[in-house]
Amino acid sequence: MTGARTVTVHTLDAGAVTVPEPAWCLGHPDGPAEYRSDVHHTGAEHLVDYDRRATLAAELVEFPYGDHPVPASVHVEILIPAVTLDPPGLQALAAVLDEQAAEVRRLALRLAVVRAGGDW
Repeated sequence: MTGARTVTVHTLDAGAVTVPEPAWCLGHPDGPAEYRSDVHHTGAEHLVDYDRRATLAAELVEFPYGDHPVPASVHVEILIPAVTLDPPGLQALAAVLDEQAAEVRRLALRLAVVRAGGDW
């Protein structure tokens, strides 16, 4: 069994900030964060896209020192540029939107586990 992990992040406004690091965090940049409130943890990105027409990107994040601290949460970006589709194209787009919705539901379940103290 190993002890709790910590990481020290260098900031321009608060110097070295040591913070507990969750197992799901992928690490931190070597350069200093501009502000202590910028210190955050980021997990692996989940992508679901359709021919670069509809993309969902989601990742687990946590901002322990933000102006309004954010506990472990999932940051989601959805990009659906304007496009004109025929019936098969609409069916294909609907299928990827269904897949994206299923991924968001899976992430919600995983986030609930993390917030309850479990592993990602």
